[in-house]
Amino acid sequence: MKSEIEKVLTMVQEGKIDTDKGSELIQVLQEKELGTTLKPLDHSSRVSSNYSDKTLRIRVVSESDNVNVNLPIKLVKVVLAVGHNIALKIPQSEQYVKDIDINLILEAIENELDGQIVDVKSANGDTVSITIE
Repeated sequence: MKSEIEKVLTMVQEGKIDTDKGSELIQVLQEKELGTTLKPLDHSSRVSSNYSDKTLRIRVVSESDNVNVNLPIKLVKVVLAVGHNIALKIPQSEQYVKDIDINLILEAIENELDGQIVDVKSANGDTVSITIE
């Protein structure tokens, strides 16, 4: 399922599909893997329209790798837990994401928080920053 979700995220990033379609496709992939039907996401009841136009920005800077991920808030709730679980299984990225509290990020989205919500700096100078703008 990981590669299918990555393809969907790439299509969203490249503008081939919109965030709503991306969210729908990821839901279908999750249903397929779990063998269940997930409830449709209702963004309008939880996240206001102005807030849902914002972007979650994730920045990882290290000596050997730099990662920049920009996700529309509309897509974040669907992708966040799945992406974190995938990253935990990749040895090169596990060290960067193991201490990130996904529930804190989801709570920040629910409360329409703006600005920096995660700022991690390791002893060797690597940084992880998560911001809602």
